[in-house]
Amino acid sequence: MALKAAQKQIVAKAQARAGVVAPRVVKGSRSVRMAVQARAFNAVQIPLAVRRVCGSASRRSNMVVMAAAVKDGAVLPEGRKLRVAVIGGGPSGACAAETLAQGGVEAFLIERKMDNCKPCGGAIPLCMVQEFDLPQEIIDRKVTKMKMISPSNREVDVGKTLSETEYIGMCRREVMDDYLRKRAEKDGANIINGLMMKMEQPVADGPITIHYNGYAEGSKIGTPATLEVDLVIGADGANSRVAKEIDAGEYDYAIAFQERIRIPDDKMKYYENLAEMYVGDDVSPDFYGWVFPKYDHVAVGTGTVVNKTAIKQYQQATRDRAKVKTEGGKIIRVEAHPIPEHPRPRRCKGRVALVGDAAGYVTKCSGEGIYFAAKSGRMCAEAIVEASENGKKMCGESAIRVYLDKWDRKYWTTYKVLDILQKVFYRSNPAREAFVEMCEDSYVQKMTFDSYLYKTVVPGNPLDDVKLLVNTVASIVRANALRAADSKSVDVNFGSKATEEFQARATA
Repeated sequence: MALKAAQKQIVAKAQARAGVVAPRVVKGSRSVRMAVQARAFNAVQIPLAVRRVCGSASRRSNMVVMAAAVKDGAVLPEGRKLRVAVIGGGPSGACAAETLAQGGVEAFLIERKMDNCKPCGGAIPLCMVQEFDLPQEIIDRKVTKMKMISPSNREVDVGKTLSETEYIGMCRREVMDDYLRKRAEKDGANIINGLMMKMEQPVADGPITIHYNGYAEGSKIGTPATLEVDLVIGADGANSRVAKEIDAGEYDYAIAFQERIRIPDDKMKYYENLAEMYVGDDVSPDFYGWVFPKYDHVAVGTGTVVNKTAIKQYQQATRDRAKVKTEGGKIIRVEAHPIPEHPRPRRCKGRVALVGDAAGYVTKCSGEGIYFAAKSGRMCAEAIVEASENGKKMCGESAIRVYLDKWDRKYWTTYKVLDILQKVFYRSNPAREAFVEMCEDSYVQKMTFDSYLYKTVVPGNPLDDVKLLVNTVASIVRANALRAADSKSVDVNFGSKATEEFQARATA
């Protein structure tokens, strides 16, 4: 009895500090609780610390904090803001939480791995640096040169069309994600170190209850806790638990494998502003291998969808292809993670939305996902802020649909074109040789970099477009002819210079 009295006193003090009226507490069976929950009365968000203190006693006495069912479009009671839980604290989740908080919505961001080091190339386009106001200190390297390396080891320098102010930013995900989360917190978002276990919404238009394990700093053992919100944004990656909760459907995914390698200073100098991309059946049957520069090391990795069990074999091949330039290096971290290959069949249900990798927003051919993750999180949050009139009204699926419609209109073509390019040029080594050959063309480089750096399709010169089409068709025809002849990758080339360079390496 003394314990219960103490718990009530703690809750009362917390409510007094927040200036709210005490919530109704209901005892009894689940059916009784659900019946009471259907009745309308104002909801109160008990602070996380209070919920943890009262958690065990609440479970023993079968007590729950109830909230009202509120229709979409209804004005919320004075002093009560719209509450949104964002599950996942990567770029999509952090940007969603930041936008919600700035827009007057009460945002809760739940992330388990605050020091997460996702196996990601870490490349971000210039427009993201500008659009999301990213500081220079989180950018490890500014890549202004790139080498595309074919199956026959033909090297093509890419980046000749970049201006002095243009670059591709290279960052470490643990640094960038931490910055974005802290910025969201500074703007008013509530950051919770926790792992979502399940969601419940027993009453239509009622609150969604998030069950999660909360973790104190330095603790590996979680404490069960709950959080009642009006909407949920699933930003919890390719293995999204939120997606499973709304039965979002399965999708194919790639396995990305990456090793961080600290190499000697003289070799690091070579990669100071240079990134490399390797293509070939040896490094991946349907993707590419990469060497991207970081702060004091390089990230060497690859990925595949069609043969995931051989990922370590492809990784070894990527290291072998870059061996001379990374010789003497020491592996300091090994990482692996799934990457979605296409959007999920369902990206929203009721008052639950998916963004970033959870929604499947990774482009084929390039494997880019960071910008699209951050952008989708922001667009989803903006739609909620607008529909709720800065957190003053209830909103739901109609607001989420606005975000999805805008997203599809803006980016559907981009995803479709890159999907086609991957199917055409990543299907065989001859096709990859044709792809690398095309990358040597200055017009191709300009159109490619303009599209990547600024995420807009820049109108091309009609005459150059016709030439590009002719060259593309010719390259594909040659690739098909060589493929039909069952050529070996080391013998495939589209110019005498490539042959001479490869033979020189082989005899060196």
